Amino acid sequence: MTTQSIELRHTFDEKVYGKRLDLALSETFDDYSRSRIQDWVKRGFVKVNDEVVTSNKHKMAGFELVEVNAEVEVAGEWKAEAIELNIVHEDDDLLVINKPAGLVVHPGAGNPEGTMVNALLHHVPELQNLPRAGIIHRLDKETTGLLVVAKTIAAHTSLVEQLQNRAFTREYDALVNRVMVSGSSVDAPIGRHPTKRTAMAVIPDGRRAITHYRVAEKFLDHTHLKLRLETGRTHQIRVHMSYLKFPIVGDPLYSGRYRVPTKITPQLKDALDKFKRQALHASLLGLKHPATGEYVEWRAPMPNDMQNLRDQLVANREFFGNQE
Repeated sequence: MTTQSIELRHTFDEKVYGKRLDLALSETFDDYSRSRIQDWVKRGFVKVNDEVVTSNKHKMAGFELVEVNAEVEVAGEWKAEAIELNIVHEDDDLLVINKPAGLVVHPGAGNPEGTMVNALLHHVPELQNLPRAGIIHRLDKETTGLLVVAKTIAAHTSLVEQLQNRAFTREYDALVNRVMVSGSSVDAPIGRHPTKRTAMAVIPDGRRAITHYRVAEKFLDHTHLKLRLETGRTHQIRVHMSYLKFPIVGDPLYSGRYRVPTKITPQLKDALDKFKRQALHASLLGLKHPATGEYVEWRAPMPNDMQNLRDQLVANREFFGNQE
């Protein structure tokens, strides 16, 4: 099995008092599954205040320094597949991909093949020597848009450091339910939902999460938003918009029961009924190039299904506006 060493450090605050070690770590390092973290603890890869702790039930007291020195499986065991990729940019150090809806980023228990990793390994076989085949950050399966992939260890180190230091610029387009008056920011902590295993939620002891948003266009019962991430928690935009009572159109996990507007054309109703994924698209990605240090950014227009839905929202607004 091919492995890559990984080092993680975090100083916790008082909010973790009484939490299990594995839970505190999985919420902080949410790129790694709780089961993986539990395995690291059992194998002695985790130190709390410079002492090895091998029990996942270890209770946190707050203000501890936790260090993880572990090994992760790299792409050597994953299969290369000839899957088409929409490559926005490629050079010796990195790739920028415009991910379509329905494409899973990483192989997993339910998706061992047909993922973006499998496609990347076919395009650049050398990525098998990098953690996660060089992928730096994730998008949900049904979210579209821009992702950066490192092609070298040096680039991977630089990009991961930038991401951890919140140096990436990441802007998203979203179509949300209800009309938002104006933009603002939401600063609300996110963690695992207390009862829904696959969902996240705003909870008091979650990790800090900050999303900035502005209104791009208003419709009769919907809004087109531009959002920028300051942090990068799992499902962050989806959770924050639901928390604000402006859930993303089509979101199967966070939108709740859809209320049909009173002023709606048959065409818009049909478009909304058929939109079965979250209307969320990563449209802008900016970062410092790992080789030159120069700031660079890329843009990707909304995919056809979101653009068509937006066009129907415009037509619906114009139709009922003309009736008045």
